[in-house]
Amino acid sequence: MLLVLPTTTYRAADFLRAAQALGASVIVATEDEPPLLAERAVRVDLDDPEGAAAAMVERDDQLAVDAVVAVDDRGVLPAAHAAAQLGLPHNPPDAVAATRDKAELRTRLAAVEVSQPDFEVLRDDELPSLPYPLVLKPLDRSGSTGVIRVDDPAEAPAVIARIRRIVGDVDARVLAERFVAGDEVSVEGLLRDGTLEVLAVFDKPDRLDGPYFEETIYVTPSRLRPAALHEVARVVAEACRAIGLTEGPVHAEARIDDAGRVVLIEVAARSIGGLCSRALTFGAGVSLEELILRHALGLPLDDLERAADASGVMMLPIPRSGTLLEVAGRDDALAVPGVLGLEITVPPGRAVRALPEGDRYLGFLFARGNSPEDVVAALREASSRLTVRMDDVSERKT
Repeated sequence: MLLVLPTTTYRAADFLRAAQALGASVIVATEDEPPLLAERAVRVDLDDPEGAAAAMVERDDQLAVDAVVAVDDRGVLPAAHAAAQLGLPHNPPDAVAATRDKAELRTRLAAVEVSQPDFEVLRDDELPSLPYPLVLKPLDRSGSTGVIRVDDPAEAPAVIARIRRIVGDVDARVLAERFVAGDEVSVEGLLRDGTLEVLAVFDKPDRLDGPYFEETIYVTPSRLRPAALHEVARVVAEACRAIGLTEGPVHAEARIDDAGRVVLIEVAARSIGGLCSRALTFGAGVSLEELILRHALGLPLDDLERAADASGVMMLPIPRSGTLLEVAGRDDALAVPGVLGLEITVPPGRAVRALPEGDRYLGFLFARGNSPEDVVAALREASSRLTVRMDDVSERKT
């Protein structure tokens, strides 16, 4: 098993544990020092997908590779190129590239009239011509980095300039989309020979109305009605076909607007980010990572049913940019009934940036319960018991 692990990923340990559970020998393709659990490593430049793929293919000459799996956005295109050259199951590289370019993604979806926001791509000094409110975003970022709502045309030039500063390119193209008011859901799926199997649908009980789009709680099973869930699955499957994705994990975001229409926001050729996958188990305690690796290795997938109880995760937001001193109240948070775990992923003394400039969360809370409502209540109560201390004088409840 060749795992493509960006240096900054949260997910190395979970994928490596899954590989160990399957008895798979692991080669890690990474930009820096490999994780401690890795048996072998190959140094690659993930910003050069074809060069990274060549380095991975060369490693196959030394030890035959049976599957290539990327765990985060930056690795999906190198992994697709490598798998294609090795003759392993894979998504077409051009389809994967479309998921990494929001303008190309929107164009492919529009060509077959997949339900999505009205959009336009802004170049040079162009300003949006769409009706407001709008969402402006960079073309190649994930995790809500650089995503900003604009309600007034007078705000647009400054927001476009801010996005280009975040990207680090004063000439960067910017995507403008009509803002879609409504509830948002997240879909985890697995493509097998072009057919999408929905593994889980997460509700997001906190409305994401901007101006920045900081995510908090994901809870499953979804409380949408069966007809709405069916439509969500149909739209995501249609989007995968339009993009050309055929194999492996899919993570998608969609909104149900005020008229009940499902509107596709995002599709990625990977599984859910951060540590959010820990909220999911399948069959007899199988993790999402193990399920993904089983599929990649051609092993049986006997039970794709999600565990019967409700579960959820809360991404702990960064309250403001600065230096993290402490996250206090952890024991009190873990004492909340239903809360199963808390992972703080930013060490004390580390400088952090809030959205829209930032690209990470302080950590993750996990809970299970008899119902989605129980899970949401537990996560909110546990979060309220945490205090984030920034710099040397500022305190703010999460």
